[in-house]
Amino acid sequence: MQRVLLDTNVILDFALEREKFVEDAEKILRLAFTGYLKAFITATTVTDIFFIVKKHKNKLMAMEFLTELIGFVDISDVNKKVVLESLKSEFTDIEDAIQEFSARNNNIYTIVTRNTNDFRKSELQILTPKEFLKINHKN
Repeated sequence: MQRVLLDTNVILDFALEREKFVEDAEKILRLAFTGYLKAFITATTVTDIFFIVKKHKNKLMAMEFLTELIGFVDISDVNKKVVLESLKSEFTDIEDAIQEFSARNNNIYTIVTRNTNDFRKSELQILTPKEFLKINHKN
């Protein structure tokens, strides 16, 4: 089964129903929900999602959304090794670096993100949601 790390923006596209992006995000999450792929987010993504959904909706909705999400999406470890590798990396954004090194350390070789430029220094396969869906023939 394919293992992918979902960037925070993909999850937020779905949670906040971002008009141009919600459809692809929903398709990817449906693939995870139905067991077609093994999807991960980082522990740092959880806190980002909570903060942003709480701000745009409310605390209860943020908690309910994350509880449901965690029911079918796993958490990719963020530990001391991941943080140190991230701090030493050439990534300009620490959040992106943490996602990169968390994925690497957890044998995840694909990151799905709308911000592919943020992962120019990546050694992993970086795909937009559209690219991911096209490759997996799940449009």
